[in-house]
Amino acid sequence: MSMEPQLVKSAERTVRILETLADSHDHLTLSELQQRTGFPRSSLHALMRTLVELNWVETDAARSAFGIGPHALLTGTAYLDKDPALPFAQESLEDLRDEIGHTVHFARRDGAHVLYLATRDSREADHIIPRVGRRLPAHVTALGQVLLAQLTDDEVEALLPEPLTGLTDHTITDLTKLTGELDQVRTRGWSYEREQGTPGVACVAVAVDYRIPATDAISCSMPAGLPPTDVEQIIEAVIKHTRKLAATLRREGIR
Repeated sequence: MSMEPQLVKSAERTVRILETLADSHDHLTLSELQQRTGFPRSSLHALMRTLVELNWVETDAARSAFGIGPHALLTGTAYLDKDPALPFAQESLEDLRDEIGHTVHFARRDGAHVLYLATRDSREADHIIPRVGRRLPAHVTALGQVLLAQLTDDEVEALLPEPLTGLTDHTITDLTKLTGELDQVRTRGWSYEREQGTPGVACVAVAVDYRIPATDAISCSMPAGLPPTDVEQIIEAVIKHTRKLAATLRREGIR
């Protein structure tokens, strides 16, 4: 029988604070942080004072609200610098983008989310492009769906929160419907979502099979109104470059 890990309370709270600030588009007051984390105000105040002093958290001009600080960037950059797969993935993205002319991404599953590790955008991109380091719910993206499809239905159910959040009117928020979609992804080997994450944008993704189960994937974002023949050509290109990347990573001994 597996035992739950014993977490150090202060360390856990520090990480939760940083994650909460990172997920917020705006600075948060102490009251807002307390509401979102559920931590006692006295403990929260002491932790925030320490994080500000160490530059992991910054305050606004009035020193009444908090945001993620510059030292958080150092850790994120170090993660990217030390990832052996990333240089090969970046080269694959450039080749794919040059071939199809659309924005492409390389991402990794992080629990119930996907973390964007590299992006190459097209010059004609007219929609919001996820930045490197951005994290999105896995079920709303083609990247996340193709990586969730690497898991069993029971694993997916245990992993995803309830209820599933919706970013647009097209987001799949019903777990049974999502499970059916993942079955189709497993059968055909790629995922396709249309306006589930961003209005007006469709996306196709293929898992990079150099780990079992696959943790990484490549995707292409395109206008949702693109003709089916163009979408088919993009799918073929994404499959080709993803398979090539997976073969390269396996040959290089990267796991």
